[in-house]
Amino acid sequence: MAALHARLNSRLGSAARAWLEQALDEAAAHPGAHGPISVWELRIAEAGRRCGPENADAVRVLILHAARAGTDALTRVYGQGTAAERRAVLHALPHLVPGPDALPLVEDALRTNDTRLLAAAVGPYAARHLDAHNWRHAVLKCLFTGVPVDAVAELPRRARADTELARMLGDYARERTAADRPVPQDLYRVLTLTEPKATPTGTSTPTGHSTPTGHSTPTGPSGPSGKES
Repeated sequence: MAALHARLNSRLGSAARAWLEQALDEAAAHPGAHGPISVWELRIAEAGRRCGPENADAVRVLILHAARAGTDALTRVYGQGTAAERRAVLHALPHLVPGPDALPLVEDALRTNDTRLLAAAVGPYAARHLDAHNWRHAVLKCLFTGVPVDAVAELPRRARADTELARMLGDYARERTAADRPVPQDLYRVLTLTEPKATPTGTSTPTGHSTPTGHSTPTGPSGPSGKES
């Protein structure tokens, strides 16, 4: 968090830096849940206006960390927040919740079609705690919505030797081909990672890569690029 704080300070103007320091002091002085809404929750709502939308995610994560927000507080912020505020909660989860208690927030985000929220949902917290079934469907959701699989934390580790994921990818590729729709190139990257001896980086596969059933599927351009709704 210290490195993130330092990077933010290097980008913010003097007024924004002063606001951030006050917000962090307030969060540290009034952690957790106090009354219907904590003072630091109000600062989370102001972050984009005070520090710029390009810095808001990082500012919100710092405030949540300073407040030592637990699962209950994070759930409240997520439930009452905008899409941007929900995204910050998802980014903060691996720093604040050691166990799987906050998985309902990840699962909720994975039900949306907001590509930036989806990208945040498949971060380190999901990699640590999401069960295999839901994690596989999260990967498929990324392919379906155009979220780059680079957003999926620990993808090489979790995909390696996953024959069920390979089957699902093959089925999806055949469905796309049968509908005369392009198959995302990212699908082949993930399919390569499902092999038992897959390389950690997961390089792209050549044209005509065979699916797990042995049927060749054509390559095509990536799916539609996701934009924040």
